[in-house]
Amino acid sequence: MSDSSEDRHSERPPDSQPGPTQSASPESSSPRPADLHTSTALAEPQVTSAAPLAMVETAFLASTASLIWLVNYYFPMGPLLRIFFPVPIALTYLRWGHRAAWMSALVSGLLLSVLMGPTRSILFLMPFGLLGVQLGALWRRRANWFVSISIGTIIGTFGFFFRIWLVSILLGDDLWAYITTQITELVEWGFVKLGLLIQPELALVQAIAAIMIVINNIVYLFVVHLAAWLLLERLGNPIPAPPKWVQVILDYEAD
Repeated sequence: MSDSSEDRHSERPPDSQPGPTQSASPESSSPRPADLHTSTALAEPQVTSAAPLAMVETAFLASTASLIWLVNYYFPMGPLLRIFFPVPIALTYLRWGHRAAWMSALVSGLLLSVLMGPTRSILFLMPFGLLGVQLGALWRRRANWFVSISIGTIIGTFGFFFRIWLVSILLGDDLWAYITTQITELVEWGFVKLGLLIQPELALVQAIAAIMIVINNIVYLFVVHLAAWLLLERLGNPIPAPPKWVQVILDYEAD
C-alpha cells in the first residue's frame, strides 16, 4: 500500500506544481502609467506644420488680387479699386513671409495671363505685383510711412515709364510724345493765365511731366497706406501707425 501511494505522488504532472513562473499578481497584469502615456501619444498625433494653410491663403489672396484687376479693367470704378491692387500681396507677406508673397504675385500674373493675355499680366506685375511685395516687406519690418511711401514712389514711377515703353512698342506709337504734347498745352495755358508770352522749352515740359508723375505716385501710395491701415488692422495684421499729423486729422474728422 505504501508503495502504491508513493507511485501516485510521483506520477503527479509537473504542471500542477506551483512555481515562480505561474505566480501572477494583479499589479503585473494592469498596464503601467508610462505605457498608457506612450499609447496615448501614439494614438493622438498632432500636426504642427502650417504649410497647407499658407498654401491656401496664398492662392486665395493671389486670386483676389487678380479679380480686383479684372473687375477694374472691365468695370472701371475710377480710382476706388486701384487702391487695393497691391494690398492682397502685401497681406500675404505680412502673414507668411517673402516666399509666399512672391508666389502670390507670380500666381496672380499667371491667372491674368490666362484670363486677359500676357500683356495685361505684365502690366499688373509691374508695378503693382512688385509694389505689393515691397510694401509687405517694409510693413512687416515696421518701417515708417515716409520710408515705405518713398520707396513705393520710386517703384511706381519706374513702373509708369515701363508701362509707357511697353505699350508704345505694342501700339507702334510714342506715348511719351503724346504726354509731352499734353503737358506743353497745359504749360502754355498756365503761362497765358500768368501773362507770360513765352514758349516753354522741351526740357522744362519733360521735367514738369516727370514731377507730376512723381506727385501722382506719392498721393497714390499715401491713399494705399490709409486704406491698408484701416483694413488690415481689422484682419489682425496691422501696419505701422501713420504720422501724428495724420492721426490728428483723422481723429478731428471722426469727432
